[in-house]
Amino acid sequence: MTTYFDILVGGTSAPDFDSDIVSLEVEENADLPGAISLTLPVSLNDDGDYDTASDPRLAPLSNIAVIATAEDNQPHCLFDGYILAQHLHLDTGTATSTMRAWGQDASWLMNVQELAKEWVDVTDGTVANTIFGTYNFVPHPDNLNDDGPIHAEDGATLMQRASDAQFLRALARRNGKLFRVFCTDTPGMRTGYFAVPDLLAEPAISLYLNDETQSNVATLDFSFDIMRPSTVSAYQALFSDSSGDGSGAGGDVSDDGLPAMDQRGLADVATNGGAIAALLTTTAADAETLTQRANAMLREAGWFVRCAGTTDAELLGAILRVGTIVAVNSVGALFSGNYLVWSVRHVITAEKHEMSFVLVRNALGSATAVGAPSL
Repeated sequence: MTTYFDILVGGTSAPDFDSDIVSLEVEENADLPGAISLTLPVSLNDDGDYDTASDPRLAPLSNIAVIATAEDNQPHCLFDGYILAQHLHLDTGTATSTMRAWGQDASWLMNVQELAKEWVDVTDGTVANTIFGTYNFVPHPDNLNDDGPIHAEDGATLMQRASDAQFLRALARRNGKLFRVFCTDTPGMRTGYFAVPDLLAEPAISLYLNDETQSNVATLDFSFDIMRPSTVSAYQALFSDSSGDGSGAGGDVSDDGLPAMDQRGLADVATNGGAIAALLTTTAADAETLTQRANAMLREAGWFVRCAGTTDAELLGAILRVGTIVAVNSVGALFSGNYLVWSVRHVITAEKHEMSFVLVRNALGSATAVGAPSL
């Protein structure tokens, strides 16, 4: 076997958990908190107590992390967070008794208190980095890219009436960004991400389904959905407009500002009367903010192509990670090309590390290519 995993509790390796594990599931997602489910056997100890259930390492709010390595010898911290719930199953003789623990990544720390706070003379990216700093999360270097306007005191300040996690998730959505907290290879080194994914990055992994020598995925399912807006009409009487004539600002927006990952974006595919135009009703202090909100709406709608598949770490020789770019090869003109890894569910046992994944992109290939069906 060429895959390896290690469970750490409080930063210390727990080899007995590794060897006794019944199942281990870790879910990574581009716009949701990471989650863990750990199932271990239960037996009676010398004191007549149930060993796993009373193990202090699995107590509520214990720090737990998972590192996985494949044939490429690159360690990946799949999860770094806290145990929040347990379920104990007991049967006669405890032969098949189990204890299951659930947890959430370190972004849970940002959800324990709701706040009312005014942010003045800052951008949304600066707000995100400031909040990340209060939890000792390292801000991602791309957080200030594609940033919005300053929330000036003489215009419209930014009000927070939510927990830090709820607040940043809402800000990310209206900025057309993604918010998450994750570790890459070292537990305890947590990154606060409030950014736009780099769609032009080189693929970290290439996926092959039907290749005699390079096949490394078991199944792939492709779909696309054009029932999404490709144009947004956004008009607003601005706070900063003192003329009183109500002219305001805005217009029709059809470009979300992201590079297309193939030849035909949503607007190119949804032709012949299929294009959807949405009306954006929001409050905005200036025209730049209004355009930003329209772009964000189009970005969210733009992930109209989806690929779902399964593989395992031994077959792939690597670990799929959310937020990276992968290349899908030899699946036809419409669907071959680069994709963004949106989610990965890791199911790990002592024998195998399986991965169920969802990939997305904002374009299809050319329908005029040889052998490609027309739409």
